[in-house]
Amino acid sequence: MIRIEPIGGTGPLTQAMATAASGMSTQAVRMRVAAENIANASSTAATPGGDPYRRKLMSFRQSVDRATGAQLVRTDSITNDQRDFRTQYDPAHPAADAQGYVRMPNVDTLIEQADLRTAQRSYEAGIAVMQQARALYGKTLDILRS
Repeated sequence: MIRIEPIGGTGPLTQAMATAASGMSTQAVRMRVAAENIANASSTAATPGGDPYRRKLMSFRQSVDRATGAQLVRTDSITNDQRDFRTQYDPAHPAADAQGYVRMPNVDTLIEQADLRTAQRSYEAGIAVMQQARALYGKTLDILRS
């Protein structure tokens, strides 16, 4: 017997699509955070001895959609990385302290690029899941019409 799952129902295809959509949404935020970190990798303070840009970190949390029973992933929080800033000797820089050192952001662009790439791949995987679920819905409709 074929079980027909209505659109917006609670079956496995609806759950798969809800899980994929939540993952895609979270990965989009992750890409935005990584891009912001890369864009500010050399943003120093406006005043001598001030704090430069501080790297942002994102954490995830798992939840369950009560309507569909789907396992979801959400952005838990975006916080500042508390690691120490790098220092660079440049006495001519406007943000240099009394000893001539400039505090540089605690951003490693190589790590950010890797994080950006990982988020992009996860987003693409979510798209593939959505396409497969959509194709399965279409095949089910074709079977029911025949």
